[in-house]
Amino acid sequence: MKEQYDFSTGVRGAVLESTGKTRITIFLDDDILAAFKDSAAQTGKGYQTLINETLRGSLSPDSAPLTAATLRKILHEELHAVS
Repeated sequence: MKEQYDFSTGVRGAVLESTGKTRITIFLDDDILAAFKDSAAQTGKGYQTLINETLRGSLSPDSAPLTAATLRKILHEELHAVS
């Protein structure tokens, strides 16, 4: 490592445009994070994506992804209504 570096000719890098996401710092309980990471390993999705989907679903159930559990519940309700 040098004792001194010369940044006099340096230029600032390009500022990245917003992609509809904002970087934040958040504290989550260890067991919650572990559960999302386990689920991510099983589904092949990123754990942050799963957290985002869960939060979105809690805000608006209509925009929640269709899961096997939700589909079973809907089918059960529909079959019960017919019989």
